[in-house]
Amino acid sequence: MTWLSDTRDTYDAIAADYAEETRDLLDRLPHVRAGVVLFSDLVRAIGGGPVADVGCGPGHTTALLRDLGTDASGIDLSPAMIEIARREHPGAHFQVGSMTDLRLADASLAGVLAWWSLIYIPDEAVPDVLGQFHRVLRPGGVLAVGFHVGDGSRPETPPGDDTSTPTYVHHRPPSRVAGWLREAGFTVEAQHLLNPDEPKPGAILFARRPTPPSR
Repeated sequence: MTWLSDTRDTYDAIAADYAEETRDLLDRLPHVRAGVVLFSDLVRAIGGGPVADVGCGPGHTTALLRDLGTDASGIDLSPAMIEIARREHPGAHFQVGSMTDLRLADASLAGVLAWWSLIYIPDEAVPDVLGQFHRVLRPGGVLAVGFHVGDGSRPETPPGDDTSTPTYVHHRPPSRVAGWLREAGFTVEAQHLLNPDEPKPGAILFARRPTPPSR
């Protein structure tokens, strides 16, 4: 998959600059930070358990989750990003991996956070990725997905990148993402629209792997 290797190579090349550029991003985006806090609260409400921050980058969001008392670890496609995350957040576990093939046991997680990482996955690959999320979540487990709102794909240059080929970023209507979630077996519980009057709106969807009815 060329798009997968292109994304990895791009973020390997800019890892240090990207980590610095996004270091205080959650402080600058309080509504996005609130989404992380709510996700942590929802996980705690089901008794806690391990959480995966999938597409964790340099680990800033993983670290916030841990500060909130969540047993969070990070997974990212870019080895350079994981190296920075391990160095800057030595108390957390980080591993190189792809959301297209999560090396995690079935029903092993209480929560999955995909924070503006699904935006690099082409439409045709999204259902399989959401199937991976559903597989690794235990019944009742929580999924939170943040993404750019819009329609279509466009080449974008990540912060700190002046040289490599732009990475294609996919903008989607919340209704489309919600439809994919339902098709993957999730129950969609909430939708938060961010900056609807700005040039780059975003959205967060909260979903859950349903608990089978008791017999």
